[in-house]
Amino acid sequence: MTIEPETKDWAWVITSSCPECGFDPHTVERADISNRILASVDGWSTVLSQPNVTARPDSQTWSPLEYACHVRDMIAVMTERLDAMLHSQPVCFNDWNQDATAVDSDYGSQVPRTVGDQLGAAAAGFAELYRLVGDDNWERQGLRSDNLVFTVETLAVYAIHDLEHHRVDVGLPARR
Repeated sequence: MTIEPETKDWAWVITSSCPECGFDPHTVERADISNRILASVDGWSTVLSQPNVTARPDSQTWSPLEYACHVRDMIAVMTERLDAMLHSQPVCFNDWNQDATAVDSDYGSQVPRTVGDQLGAAAAGFAELYRLVGDDNWERQGLRSDNLVFTVETLAVYAIHDLEHHRVDVGLPARR
């Protein structure tokens, strides 16, 4: 059963708080970005070990396993974008269709323990890349196909919101 594709553009969380999960972009400090990325995956192994990990709560909501796969793949996309921004300018991001990825990758049939390991590794790599960002690189830019401009810093804010928001989706606290 496919879920209706997401049509909301979540880019507003770069400047405004999210009423659904409580994320406040003004709490994201450069010095804390790596730690927040790493902390965002705490608890996922417990979620992924639950017997109902593949069950969808309703016909329009992903299962915890599907959310974990999405978070893992989102981190991979954001890592790729950050790496491109740090190595060349200007950067135009390739579009990513998260809904097509979920279907094409058959999120619901992936192995939960493997997904948990991949999620942890992806977060560790993303956090490390942010840890290495030099003071003179935070304003480097990447352009989305709809002409929205991200900086290295606002990309972090956007990604951290996604990481913390999906924790709430699976019953974890937004922040550890």
